[in-house]
Amino acid sequence: MSIAEKFIKNNNLTKEEFIELIRFAEQDDAIRQMLADEAVRLRKEHYGLDVYTRGLIEFTNYCKNDCYYCGIRRGNRNAERYRLTKEEILSCCEEGHKLGFRTFVLQGGEDPYFTDERMADIVRAIRAGYPDCAITLSVGEHSYESYKLWKEAGADRYLLRHETASEELYSTLHPKEMSLAERKQCLYNLRELGYQVGAGFMVGSPGQRLEDIAEDLVFLKELNPHMVGIGPFIPHHETRYAGEPAGSVKQTILLLSMIRILLPKVLLPATTALGTMDPLGREKGLAAGANVVMPNLSPVKNRKQYELYDNKICTGEEAAECRGCLARRVASVGYRLVSARGDSMVQQ
Repeated sequence: MSIAEKFIKNNNLTKEEFIELIRFAEQDDAIRQMLADEAVRLRKEHYGLDVYTRGLIEFTNYCKNDCYYCGIRRGNRNAERYRLTKEEILSCCEEGHKLGFRTFVLQGGEDPYFTDERMADIVRAIRAGYPDCAITLSVGEHSYESYKLWKEAGADRYLLRHETASEELYSTLHPKEMSLAERKQCLYNLRELGYQVGAGFMVGSPGQRLEDIAEDLVFLKELNPHMVGIGPFIPHHETRYAGEPAGSVKQTILLLSMIRILLPKVLLPATTALGTMDPLGREKGLAAGANVVMPNLSPVKNRKQYELYDNKICTGEEAAECRGCLARRVASVGYRLVSARGDSMVQQ
């Protein structure tokens, strides 16, 4: 039995076996296609042809952290900073709800202005106004008590990409005051509190080796998250990695298929970063096992300011345009964009 067949049969491998499979698959179109076919089979078995939308509201680009790869890190003195008011956030939700969005993702840097109570107040207002919608937060590392307060206020899901499960690589991408152990603990705390939890990592980040990617896959199997977001690393001109090459679309597509096989019921986005690197990146992601897209509901005037990396797509489109464009793209690869909340089938 080949390593690919073993993986498909058991949906798990050791770290060394993951390295071997990635090496073989990157050199062999037939292995990649075999993995993609199995990923699509599993995705259709659990989610049919539905592709879920997440309405992304990037509500602040202030951040107290200085992650070396990120365009909104605190050390970027040239970033044009902004914060949305509670009223602006609710206006984004109102527009999104009219367009058929049933999940709102509040994403921002770790901005001290948005205290625990301010965030809870915003979550309560969205929950009261849109009881049929899921509320997802993506605002970084916080205490167990903070996460508990927001859960009680009405938040359903939380996205916190671990970025890499390798201690060594994590330390080269982040300043000393940040730790991988802390980030992982946040993910376990969120799971314990009953959130649908999303983790994920960058593909092709500076210094990343196949061993590091294999470590990510081992960690994801252990964590068993409800969602996994991966995308190619894309450099930002105001970071120390401005001159580094971007991550590979081909490798990202392969890893999407592998993650679908590893975690058959996971929610798996075809990310904006994938679409930024390749005009058909999101379609390729869907054809490899992904089943989520995340159009932007943020005010157009602020979208270019939320610049985690260079050349991000869809910064000038109105939300309705963006959703219409995505619906056509999704249909072009044989799937359908739906308005459902799209909850994960992974067990709590």
